[in-house]
Amino acid sequence: MIKTTLSLFAPKAIRGTRLVTGVLGAMMLSTALAVTPMAPAFARAAPDSFADLAERVSPAVVMITTTQTVSTPTQQDSPFPDGSPFSDLFPNFPFPHMPQQQPNRPQQPRHSQALGSGFVISEDGYIVTNNHVIENADEIQIEFYGGEKLDAKLIGTDTKTDIALLKVEANKPLPFVPFADSDQARVGDWVMAMGNPLGQGFSVSAGIVSARNRELSGTYDDYLQTDAAINRGNSGGPLFNMDGQVLGVNTAILSPNGGSIGIGFSMASNVVKKVVDQLKQFGETRRGWLGVKIQEITPEMGEAMGLPKPEGALVSEVPDGPAKDAGILAGDVIINFDGGEVKNSRDLVRRVADAPVGEAVRVVVVREGKEQTLLVKLGRRETAEGEAIPAAVNRPAETQGEVLGMTLMPLNDQLIQELNLSSGQTGLVVKSIEETSAAYDRGLREGDVIVEAGQQPVAQLADLENQVKAAKDGGRKSVLILVRRAGEPRFVALPVD
Repeated sequence: MIKTTLSLFAPKAIRGTRLVTGVLGAMMLSTALAVTPMAPAFARAAPDSFADLAERVSPAVVMITTTQTVSTPTQQDSPFPDGSPFSDLFPNFPFPHMPQQQPNRPQQPRHSQALGSGFVISEDGYIVTNNHVIENADEIQIEFYGGEKLDAKLIGTDTKTDIALLKVEANKPLPFVPFADSDQARVGDWVMAMGNPLGQGFSVSAGIVSARNRELSGTYDDYLQTDAAINRGNSGGPLFNMDGQVLGVNTAILSPNGGSIGIGFSMASNVVKKVVDQLKQFGETRRGWLGVKIQEITPEMGEAMGLPKPEGALVSEVPDGPAKDAGILAGDVIINFDGGEVKNSRDLVRRVADAPVGEAVRVVVVREGKEQTLLVKLGRRETAEGEAIPAAVNRPAETQGEVLGMTLMPLNDQLIQELNLSSGQTGLVVKSIEETSAAYDRGLREGDVIVEAGQQPVAQLADLENQVKAAKDGGRKSVLILVRRAGEPRFVALPVD
C-alpha cells in the first residue's frame, strides 16, 4: 500500500513508500520516514568510506513484511510477492499458470503482502517504522540483518507524523541505535540511509543534508531534505549521521517517476522521539491543546496592528476551551509560550503539542499594542478536536452600503439561513465586490462575512466605516478585518488609502 500526502496510490509491490502528485505536472512524493542528522561542533572532511559505519549500525536495521486480508482481488493475480520490483514491471501481464479473473467471479478473501523498513531503538525489542508501512496489517514480521525472523506486536501509531512503534520478543538483547539531536543538524552534513528499497533487501545509500525544516502537508512536519537515495520500500528506515545516530525516519521523495532523483525527506528525530516516548508509555499520543485558531501575520497585518515586527501567531478565533478560560481573545498575538519565543503559527503549534496535558503554562500576548501574560491550563488535543464553535449575539440594523470596494449588508435571518451560518451570528456580508479593489486582491469574495474591524466587532456599516476612519486618523495604511468563510475565520489587512 502506498500512501501519499496529496493523492493516494496503492501499488501492491511496496507498502513503505508514499507517492504524491504535485507541482510541475506529474511530480510524485514517495514516503519513507527518516530522522534528522546530528551535526558535530566541528567541520568534517568527506569520509574515505562508509563501510565501518554501515557495518556498525546494520544489525539494528530491519526489514518489515506485513500481511493483510483483502476481499477484493486484483484483475489478475501476479506470481511476484508484494515488495518485489517485478510486480510493478508486469502489473497486468497474463501468466499461463495463473487463472484469468472472470467478470462474474465471486470475490474471495486473499492475503496481500507488502514490504518496508524499520530500526531497533532498545535492546528489549522496540522498533520504529512508518505508520503507513504497517497500516491495516493483520500480521507483521521483522527480519533482521542476520536473517532471523520474529513476529511483531503493534504498540501504537501516530498518523499525524506517520510514526508507528512495534515490539518483538527475542531470547537475547538486540542491537539497537540511538536517536540524534536533529536540532544540531546542519545543511551539508554527511548522512547515510539504510533500508529495503524495492524489496531488494538491506541496502545503503549516502548523501548530505540538503535543507532543514521542510513542510509537506502535516501539522507537525519537520523534515530534513537529503540527496541520499531513498526509494519505495525505504519507508520507516533510518537516516544516520556519521556517529551512527538516527537523525530521521525516511519518509518521502519528490520524483517524476516514483524513483529517487536526489530529493528525499526524513522526519526529524526530535519529533520522532517525543512521539515514540508517548506511544511507549500510553500506546497513543497525548498532545497539549490551547484551544485557539491561529494564522500567520503578514507585514501589512503587522503594520495595521502596530506591531514592531510581523512575528507571532495571530489568534483568529477562541472557542470554548483552555484559552478562552484563561482570557485569550481573538485578535491577540501570541509572542511567547511557556518561556519560548513564538516566531510564527507553526512554531506555536509545535510548542503546544510538546507541552504536557494539564500543565499550566504562561502565554504572552500582544493586545492593543500592550503585552499581557496569561496563565493557561492546557487540555488534550486528541479529545478536543471537532468541538463546535459558539455563535455570537446581537442583531444589526438592515442597511446596505459600499465600503472599500465592497457592497456590504448586515446579516439577517434570511442571510444566515442562505449562508448556513449559526443562529445569532452578526457581521457584514459581502453582497458584491469590485474585482479591481484591494479587497478582491486580498482574497475577499461574495458571501464572505466581516465580523471584526480594527479588532472590534462590526454589526453595522457604521462600525466598519468608523474603524477605517480611525486607521486613517492614526496614520496607518491598513485596517485589520476578521472574515469568516464557511465558518472558518481569517484575518486580512485592507488598505485604507
